[in-house]
Amino acid sequence: MLSWNVAELLRAVPGTSREYPIGIDSLPIAEDLATAAPVRGSLRLANTGRGIIARGHLTTALPGTCSRCLTAVTAPVEVDIEEEALPSIHIDSGMPLDMTDEPDVLRIDDHHELDLSEAVREAISLAEPIVVLCRPDCRGLCLACGADLNADPSHSHGADELDPRLAALVAIRERLDEAG
Repeated sequence: MLSWNVAELLRAVPGTSREYPIGIDSLPIAEDLATAAPVRGSLRLANTGRGIIARGHLTTALPGTCSRCLTAVTAPVEVDIEEEALPSIHIDSGMPLDMTDEPDVLRIDDHHELDLSEAVREAISLAEPIVVLCRPDCRGLCLACGADLNADPSHSHGADELDPRLAALVAIRERLDEAG
């Protein structure tokens, strides 16, 4: 999935790198969220002399709801990954390494496996759009009755139902509609 044995890369000369294509059909992001499209892209793992740096670009989509008309949509997501991982044991001796200096850094496990699943989940979660729209010009829902204004652009309730405090805004909207 998003895990690789990097023993050979750790033994290689610093600067040595390997490229891995990513193609995951579905990835759970959180308890109540999974990707709506495959995760695609590539990752480059490189030996830094002290550990492994993972860099890559991934694309996917997340399910969502249009903020204006409440239609179900999928929001495209692109993320750039850059994570440094340090070994937890020495590659040649197998002795544990001191991890107290950097307790929060991503670690390569005792079997020299680098698992980037959590880093990718976090990156996708952080890239989730705050406001999702079904399309840029979504008209939303009627404030009076909840009708979808995209399906019926001429929907109206007449001027008698208008709150007089909103008359100035209606006049501006009418001028913009005429100009547009």
